[in-house]
Amino acid sequence: MAKILVMKTKGKKAPKVEKGRAKPEILLKGKYKTKTWNHWTGEDDRLYCGIWECSPGKVKVDYSEWEFCHFIEGKAVLTNEEGEKWTLKAGDGFIIPPGFKGTWETVEKVKKHYVILTPKA
Repeated sequence: MAKILVMKTKGKKAPKVEKGRAKPEILLKGKYKTKTWNHWTGEDDRLYCGIWECSPGKVKVDYSEWEFCHFIEGKAVLTNEEGEKWTLKAGDGFIIPPGFKGTWETVEKVKKHYVILTPKA
């Protein structure tokens, strides 16, 4: 029988947190420290779902995957290579398609739900 998966960052059912930081070659500003609670991996290790958190900072991004995001808290500005900007805040849901290149600037600590689908090998 299939069961519903409730995503949490604390408690017995929360996955172990993975801590990270931006690589120096993509870091443009700030510290950009991250925490990831990956709750689900499936579809031959191509699908990832969970909760991600990031401290303020700005990085270069180059997406080869699809990502759906829903901000739980915080504020970020995503800017594409053409200079078009999207200011995203708590409550916003959005999709980043493969091929998106530009910057991700976390203005206020972000916590988000994510669903990522990577390309087939």
